[in-house]
Amino acid sequence: MDLQDAHGWLLEVLNGVSVQFHKVPGSSILLRYIKSSYQNDPIRSAVELFLFLFAVRYLLSPKYSTSKDRHVKLTEEEVDEIVDEWVPEPLVAPQTAFEEAENERRPVIVGPTGPKSKLSTGRLVTNVASYNFYNLVGNETLKEKAIQTLRTYGVGPCGPPGFYGTQDVHMKIEADIASHLGTSSCIVYAQAFSTISSVIPAFSKRGDIIVADKAVNFAIRKGMQISRSSIRWYEHNNMEDLQKVLASEVKEQAKKPLTRRFIVTEGLFENVGDMVDLAKVVELKHRYKFRLILDETWSFGVLGRTGAGATEHQGVHVREIDMLVGSLAGPICAGGGFCAGSNEIVEHQRLSASSYTFSAALPAMLATTASEVLAMLETNTEMLNQVRENVKTMWAQLDPRSEWVHCTSAAENPIMILVLKPEVVASRKLNVSDQEQLLQEMVEEALANSVMMTRLKSTPRGINVTGKEVGWELQPALKVCITSGLTRKEIERTGTVIRHAITKVMKARR
Repeated sequence: MDLQDAHGWLLEVLNGVSVQFHKVPGSSILLRYIKSSYQNDPIRSAVELFLFLFAVRYLLSPKYSTSKDRHVKLTEEEVDEIVDEWVPEPLVAPQTAFEEAENERRPVIVGPTGPKSKLSTGRLVTNVASYNFYNLVGNETLKEKAIQTLRTYGVGPCGPPGFYGTQDVHMKIEADIASHLGTSSCIVYAQAFSTISSVIPAFSKRGDIIVADKAVNFAIRKGMQISRSSIRWYEHNNMEDLQKVLASEVKEQAKKPLTRRFIVTEGLFENVGDMVDLAKVVELKHRYKFRLILDETWSFGVLGRTGAGATEHQGVHVREIDMLVGSLAGPICAGGGFCAGSNEIVEHQRLSASSYTFSAALPAMLATTASEVLAMLETNTEMLNQVRENVKTMWAQLDPRSEWVHCTSAAENPIMILVLKPEVVASRKLNVSDQEQLLQEMVEEALANSVMMTRLKSTPRGINVTGKEVGWELQPALKVCITSGLTRKEIERTGTVIRHAITKVMKARR
């Protein structure tokens, strides 16, 4: 067969195939699509052809089993041997000798926790170790309201707020807090600790920037750890260092993709007791375009004319704070926590904050108690004034009159943090363990004279940071909590007992 005959035969075959193809229903439409597709975009036709061939190849490829066991099979004896050798890691570190001795001598309160508390030994002591600032534990009106709410709503909602846990009392306390602070909206959480540790990761994610004070509390540190954001630290309450860190971050991020950036600090610092310079922080926030998360766990209900916190006390408009977090479990003597801010800030948390989404709602009686306390603070400012007078009285007995300790707390803070003076620590070459031992002896000496106080017990700061990065360590301290349930003379006597206990221990350990 010559070339001409072969050509004729090929044309005949192609004509036959074309005739048979056109007999197939829809063949003309497919042919027209291919012609127009190739004419307009030949690359598209090539991609479609590749995908078609890949699909044919995939369908014709041999099947394989995904359930094939590829694990090494062990005998029963080998399994038993591995199980016997396995030793689980402890959930907590073993107690030290100091902790064991402290637990053995720990006082136990029997009955309600008031300004005068009864111990399991039968002794009656003056209690300056609990956060009963306004003596609300013994308030009969609050008790009646709580009992009435308990009988109406039961013990707890038994469900998350987004499902069926929200009740009218929860909506009321959210409205009450927003009105008390002057914000647009508010969201209430069931646990105080998990509030700030859920708010931070709800907004800050991996790759975002958080600039935080080195002395922030453990709940904040957990929130930053969960967020997996990049953490930058500034010296405790040092606004000049904060400005340097912010300026450095802005310069470093100038050529990188835009990220969310936050400043995180406290109103009254839990570990030190001093107060933030909120006006300066807000100024720096606007200058460098950061958002501000303010934890007012210990300042809400304490600072300001009506207890609205650091914003009211320092004259900073609350809307300058992007996320204002507070507790209802400390000075308010109820339970849970809250985050106040704009409507967008609050509504975002209802779906994105883990402890709000996955935890049962706040018990109704605690929500009612918090609403009642807020009403009391707004209408009876004498409550706050009485505590502040007692704080001044205690300060006069301790800080200027003791040659061994000084108070690091703000003058308005009812929680007095008493640390050994630097010259005392240096002259006696006291390490952290030595200081803790001395402070515990002071606690026990005061208890022997019917005054119950405690030490500052905070978890270590070792999260996301190294000692080189932080350069700040929590100093062991005594913690004295002032209450309005004691008279001026009782406060003076309590301060005298504490001062004499400190002096006796320090002179005995020369």
